[in-house]
Amino acid sequence: MRPAERPRRLLRFLLLLPLGLLLLPLPVLLAYRWIDPPITPLMVIRRVQGHGLDHSPVPLERIAPALRRAVIAAEDNRFCEHAGFDLPALRGELSRFWAGERPRGASTITQQTAKNLFLWPGRDPVRKLLEFWLTPQLELVLGKRRILELYLNVAEFGPGVYGAEAAARHWFRKRAAVLSEREATALASILPAPLLRDPTRRTPALERRIRTLERRVRELGPLLDCAR
Repeated sequence: MRPAERPRRLLRFLLLLPLGLLLLPLPVLLAYRWIDPPITPLMVIRRVQGHGLDHSPVPLERIAPALRRAVIAAEDNRFCEHAGFDLPALRGELSRFWAGERPRGASTITQQTAKNLFLWPGRDPVRKLLEFWLTPQLELVLGKRRILELYLNVAEFGPGVYGAEAAARHWFRKRAAVLSEREATALASILPAPLLRDPTRRTPALERRIRTLERRVRELGPLLDCAR
């Protein structure tokens, strides 16, 4: 290689690298329409931190409908309706930001699935920008039922516990398909803080969260149709 060609090749590489990082997830997403991810970045991070790895993906049909409904009620009430982003919730977050208030979070199940499949935990701007880039692709390539299926199979439900099947066996010693309404709601209630909460402890705080989610599931009604 001539010395004069090296800067041009380096410049070409630096220009193509971001494009490659942006386009790489698309073929992986196409594969994820039929194949369950064997591992996720969060699982790797938690292993480095000293946690175990209990992960047993199952089809959506083998996850109790009560858990599907409770997770939507807990994490993303408008999941079945929006196209990846909950725009009213985002506008509310922006209003709170400009008012100097602490944001409460408006991340949808689709956004969380994008993060779980490809990114790392945290709130840094780079990760959020990549999440915003990936989210519409998930909606376009996978569709609602597959997004929900993937989310329920990779979400963190405790230290080293990932997915509904592993969570049901870990916490309740049963399969995800046969969880009761209360067990399913208790599992959904720990999702905001799965490393700190225990769905089997009958604390007043857990009881309040369960009652809130049970009421929300009843109120949402047809808005949960995509979880059937």
